[in-house]
Amino acid sequence: MIPAVSSQLLLLALVYALLAFLLLALCLGTRWHWGLKAAMVLLVSGFYAFGHQTFKGVSGWPAEDQLPQRFVLLSAVFDEPSPGRGHKGAIYLWVNPMKDNQPLEMPRAFKLPYEKDLHRILGDGVKKARDGNTQLGETEPRRGQGGLAWLRPASNDKVEIKLRDLPRAQLPEK
Repeated sequence: MIPAVSSQLLLLALVYALLAFLLLALCLGTRWHWGLKAAMVLLVSGFYAFGHQTFKGVSGWPAEDQLPQRFVLLSAVFDEPSPGRGHKGAIYLWVNPMKDNQPLEMPRAFKLPYEKDLHRILGDGVKKARDGNTQLGETEPRRGQGGLAWLRPASNDKVEIKLRDLPRAQLPEK
């Protein structure tokens, strides 16, 4: 059985193949100006590239979006940089975003640029989570950033991540 996401991506690929075939038939079967035909080919190619980038999130690739302001840390993977190979490194996080002080049902994967301090903080958080202490994460802008927030690019390298133990649920008295 094909998973739902894979079948959706397969269907999307088939739709683009059909669109490309129809474009080929139009280009070969009509006497339109070559400039119009070239423009149609470029337009279809651009939509393919746009669709591929849009559906990367659907297929499970980590988002490079801004982390949620509050989240529950589930796990992290550290890909350390290798200057000899020109590899910058990355940190991959799996988190449950919080909404109204409740974690959402579906976790989300995020990709952050590698930083040694962030590696240490998140590594400690993952160890605590494995020991049974659920970690609540919060993001806040780094100090010293000037200007208006809406003018700054939305990337993860401008936030500071803090982790703390989630308070244990109190059982009601008998």
